[in-house]
Amino acid sequence: MAKHIETGKKGEALAVRFLTSKGYTILETNWCNNHKEIDIIAMDRDELVIVEVKTRSTDYFGFPDEFVDAAKQKNLISAAQAYIDKTDMDAGVRYDIVSVILTGTSHTIHHITDAFTPGL
Repeated sequence: MAKHIETGKKGEALAVRFLTSKGYTILETNWCNNHKEIDIIAMDRDELVIVEVKTRSTDYFGFPDEFVDAAKQKNLISAAQAYIDKTDMDAGVRYDIVSVILTGTSHTIHHITDAFTPGL
């Protein structure tokens, strides 16, 4: 497996554990629709949370969350709408980013709640 894929998988696993420890209920991981993927779909009380996980081994080129650009946001919003339509979900929706930096055997997690809003 390529190193960047392995790094991403580790980051997503750490994000799931982190969110679970904060009381989130994980509904799906790596949910795909038409080549658009949502890393984590969770519930935070009565709110549907669409989570993008960005993992890097260093912050030398910037923090991982800085790489969630407008195109990625558009894809997440589209995929989230497909999930809502498919599951007939009736809840408010929030978009979060979990930024993970892996350094050797340790890691740092930064959780940005309500990171962006559709249409803005």
